[in-house]
Amino acid sequence: MTINAFTRALTPATLTRLALGVSVAAGAVLTAAPVFADQASGARSDTVASHSAEEKSAGQVSAQSVLKIAESQVGVTENAAGGGTPFHSWYMSSPRAKETVARDGGSLQSYANAPWCAMFVSWVGEKAGARSTVGWDAYTVTYAKWFEANKHWGSQAKPGAVVFYSWDDKSVESIDHVGLVKQDNGDGTITAIEGNTGNGKVEERVRPKSQVVGYGYPQYKA
Repeated sequence: MTINAFTRALTPATLTRLALGVSVAAGAVLTAAPVFADQASGARSDTVASHSAEEKSAGQVSAQSVLKIAESQVGVTENAAGGGTPFHSWYMSSPRAKETVARDGGSLQSYANAPWCAMFVSWVGEKAGARSTVGWDAYTVTYAKWFEANKHWGSQAKPGAVVFYSWDDKSVESIDHVGLVKQDNGDGTITAIEGNTGNGKVEERVRPKSQVVGYGYPQYKA
């Protein structure tokens, strides 16, 4: 289902649909996002969870470094309300959250129990010091559009790529979910590390490429 107009402040339920990737406004784009050029409790690794890496220039962080951080969070689980992860806490305290509230409506508190797949990927990029090239958002559709706008979008599964899924069709507007590619399995499937999957956990998942809308390509160290 698609919301074709956005004329009121978001309720928590509406924000939940946003974070899942339901379209809010046709042609919505990321605003005040980082640019490619020049640019909390429950964590499996206390070191990673508390670490605030210095931001590095695009091309200075490896895909394997990003994936290592993502893998360290496998098993982190949301609370009964669907929130309570370090990814929610981090996003709500980030300047990006204020920007996306201004863009989408609602309030910072609305993020507390919102679906968090995009917040997880954004958190990983932040912890790796690669926010400028991994990006950050809570809404999967505008997250994908950011990669498109920066001409870092394609159809090839690469380790460390940000993978965008749709359960309905292959349009960017229909994107439901996001994760980080671990590998192309060579059999029509990929392995990815994803937040807010299974029973509200960070998990390593194998999915068919038929569910993939496209891939965003951060600029990693060669």
